[in-house]
Amino acid sequence: MAKAKTRTVIVKLVSTAGTGFFYTRTRPRINPKLAFRKYDPKVRQHVLFTEQKVRG
Repeated sequence: MAKAKTRTVIVKLVSTAGTGFFYTRTRPRINPKLAFRKYDPKVRQHVLFTEQKVRG
């Protein structure tokens, strides 16, 4: 039997500052990719976080 796809997907929002810091979030599968301006504690600034797939 085929496995059904879920309506939501878990994504990783990775800092564009290059620190490796990330947030995880869920979003509907049909929406476009996410990008947020959030706080990165490693550089102590708000920076752009872009979406990447969660591996595993």
